Amino acid sequence: MGMTMTQKILAAHAGLPEVKAGELLSADLDMVLANDITGPVSIKEFDKAGFDSVFDKSRISLVMDHFTPNKDIKSAEQCQKCRTFARRFDIDNYYDVGAVGIEHALLPEKGIVAPGEAIIGADSHTCTYGALGAFSTGVGSTDVTAAMVTGKAWFKVPSALKFNLTGSFREHVSGKDLILHIIGMIGVDGALYKSMEFAGPGVASLTIDDRLTVCNMAIEAGAKNGIFPVDQVTLDYEKGRVDRAFKIYEADEDAEYDAVYDIDLGEIQPTVSFPHLPSNTRTFDDIPDIPIDQVVIGSCTNGRISDMEKAHAIMKGHHVAPGVRAIIMPATQAIYLESMRRGYLEDFIESGCIISPPTCGPCLGGHMGILAAGERCVSTTNRNFVGRMGHVESEVYLASPETAAASAIAGKIASPYSVTDGADD
Repeated sequence: MGMTMTQKILAAHAGLPEVKAGELLSADLDMVLANDITGPVSIKEFDKAGFDSVFDKSRISLVMDHFTPNKDIKSAEQCQKCRTFARRFDIDNYYDVGAVGIEHALLPEKGIVAPGEAIIGADSHTCTYGALGAFSTGVGSTDVTAAMVTGKAWFKVPSALKFNLTGSFREHVSGKDLILHIIGMIGVDGALYKSMEFAGPGVASLTIDDRLTVCNMAIEAGAKNGIFPVDQVTLDYEKGRVDRAFKIYEADEDAEYDAVYDIDLGEIQPTVSFPHLPSNTRTFDDIPDIPIDQVVIGSCTNGRISDMEKAHAIMKGHHVAPGVRAIIMPATQAIYLESMRRGYLEDFIESGCIISPPTCGPCLGGHMGILAAGERCVSTTNRNFVGRMGHVESEVYLASPETAAASAIAGKIASPYSVTDGADD
């Protein structure tokens, strides 16, 4: 029996000719990632164990993105611990205020991950990089400690689900709607410790940003990782970003999958995930009038320049509804700057939005947009668990940038098709 794309990458990094689902193996790593929440835990264990060196200073990334700019003394101390560690070992990929970005947008942007590579990160959404044809997955902080020293990690080889994509999206539909549709279809444990592997002629119609969004939320279906094949879209994105050699892996024709799902992209509709699970999805033929208090457009899921562009196209010429707080968060400094150059930020402000520096802030209920009891937020982030963005009696509705922008204008959960282009509110 042949191997899936993920299994081939793991076999290569373990130095094995083949692997099978369920096998345990030790694999070499191309990148080890931590942030300002998980990094300090890893560093504490590193020092406690008495380690005095890292395996490769060029293959460790520390990104200060969750509570930066620092919101309090504790967050300042966490960043200080990472900063001191980075200086101590001359870590190449250390990113702090002024050069920071949300980690899962920043690493692809910087060319730090590439096709065929194996990456772990002490953050569950490390699975994002499968969009580039890499194996990437989230692990615990102590796993990162060991990896920073050895350059290796243990894995159980996952079995796989195959998603065969055909067609292309209609207007105002994007990767966020696709992954919400899939999670609604299979459930939050539908891919538990499996690889979600995407294939079929429809893949070519998806942008890299669509793919990054889809893989980012693979973990919300319980998956070990999500992964797309490497095609010209991938290679065009990596050109000028990655200057090192990389290897492209393809699934064998006789690879074994636990299930195969056929999805026509043309049938996907704008989709909203209702509280309190990403799988609690509805489309606009089943959404009543639900007034909202806040909208967040950004995060590692939907804070890229294409997301800013889509939100801007909906919002330009309109104004945020009275009583709604609209927060725009470009995911990196480069995206922030490009949004400024294009005039998006000025238009967002004219529409009544506030612009945040790159941060994970409100996504995890950290800062820059915490919800009070009874408040509702439409967010382009990736989780809507109880208390995720603040009070346990608040509600988070997950949606695409276009749906979020339309909702900000309407003051309620609203379809992007409900907005008249250029109309002044």
